Amino acid sequence: QVRLVESGGGSVQAGDSLSVSCAASGLTFSDYTMGWFRQAPGRVRKFVAAISPNSSTVSYGDSVKGRFYVSRDITSSTTYLQMNSLKPEDTATYYCAADLVFGDFLRGTGVSYWGKGTLVTVSS
Repeated sequence: QVRLVESGGGSVQAGDSLSVSCAASGLTFSDYTMGWFRQAPGRVRKFVAAISPNSSTVSYGDSVKGRFYVSRDITSSTTYLQMNSLKPEDTATYYCAADLVFGDFLRGTGVSYWGKGTLVTVSS
């Protein structure tokens, strides 16, 4: 059974930094592209970041480029999202995801596995 468990969400002020983590189990971590999506209240879920199995390829959504950084640790099967210079519009539930196909993250469809999400709130 595949499990993706996010942690590290919380409430911060605009301009602050925050890191969220995703612990994966039940899958061969080194085979999967890992990534993050987010969904703000009343909005559709949007792509945030993805990282390939060997970390050689990363991709970011336009709204977070230059501020957010995705990484992964194969020894602990954990994926991280470092969020800097946070803005109120970054407020959302952040979901960890896993898939064998990197392109599925960019298309936003067909992603195989999802976590339950962690809430990040940024106040002005």
